[in-house]
Amino acid sequence: MQTPVIARSFSLIEKLGLLAILLATLFAGGGEVRHMIASGHAGVSDLLLLFMYLELISMVEIYWSAGKLPVRMPLYIAMVALARHMLVDQQLPALDLLGTSVAILLLAVAVVVVRYGHLKLPYRDAIDSRHLS
Repeated sequence: MQTPVIARSFSLIEKLGLLAILLATLFAGGGEVRHMIASGHAGVSDLLLLFMYLELISMVEIYWSAGKLPVRMPLYIAMVALARHMLVDQQLPALDLLGTSVAILLLAVAVVVVRYGHLKLPYRDAIDSRHLS
């Protein structure tokens, strides 16, 4: 059993870690925007990178407010990262391109499975809270 001091310490470390992730993401996103402005060009890969940063910010916000991390968020980020990899690395061998495409498809299937599982097999505390309200 954790003492309140230890629990508060873990909570503080968690919040500081989330703040560090948020600040690093904002810094990286700002750098990318500065790069796009300086080059006078924004390609699809640049926009996908900004979208990944936005998803990371959303993930931090959800984790900060709810204390839980939805499994689907990292899956979405991974799919966008793989799509960006395919766009940036134009000289991918055919087998690598096929493998990356299959990986995106598997991640999409995982999102569907997780979503289905959340709808059809909710967590016990979610069931209890629905009966109480």
